Order: sequence, then C-alpha cells, then structure tokens
Amino acid sequence: MAKRNPFEKYLKGEDLLQRAVINYITMAYPDAIFTHPMNEGKRTPFEQYKMKYLGAKPGIPDLLIFTPNANRSGLAIELKYKYNKPTDNQKKWLKWLEKCNWATFVHNDFDECINTINKYFKNEL
Repeated sequence: MAKRNPFEKYLKGEDLLQRAVINYITMAYPDAIFTHPMNEGKRTPFEQYKMKYLGAKPGIPDLLIFTPNANRSGLAIELKYKYNKPTDNQKKWLKWLEKCNWATFVHNDFDECINTINKYFKNEL
C-alpha cells in the first residue's frame, strides 16, 4: 500500500480543481506548454520581500497556457472555488493579457474549464 503524502490534508477545493485541470491538459494535450505561477501562498517576511524584489506581481492567473493557437497568443484561466470572485488585481491581469491577444477566462467548474481548453486547442477561441 502506498503511503499518503502528509501534506495532502492541506489541499483545498481550488487546489484540487487545479490539479484535475492540470491532469486533463497533461493527458489530452501532452505537447502543451503551460504553468501555474506560484505567486500565492503564505510566505515569510523575507520570502515576501524576495518575491517582490524579483518582480512577482499579485493577481496573475492560476493557469497560463503559452502554446498559441491560430487565433490567440495564449490562454489564461483564473480558477475559483465555488462562488469566489476574482480580485481587482486578477481582473487587471486578465485585461492586460487580453490586450496581448490572449484568451482569458474565470472558471469555477471543471467541465466548463475543460470545454474552454478544448475550444482553445481546436482554434474556436
């Protein structure tokens, strides 16, 4: 029997949603170039200072797909759990990316998110 990771108990709803989306992209689009920027989370005062010092910006979307399609330069998705809404900084990032010819979305539902990703890779966005 495999040992459970002791940190799993700290994962929350949005973390689990993100992992499910990442698993889907990895299986359905193995050549996709994507990442989750590690901007959020509790940090020590030094880590906060260092992130700001090195140029980290608040509000960057949860999922960035850099693989362009025929119409867009990339796909940015802000994931929210249940009824959470994007922050002002998150809204700013989505607008900035739209100006750079990115498709941008906010999703709180796995199926809707997967539908968006599939449409993106089919050049329907």
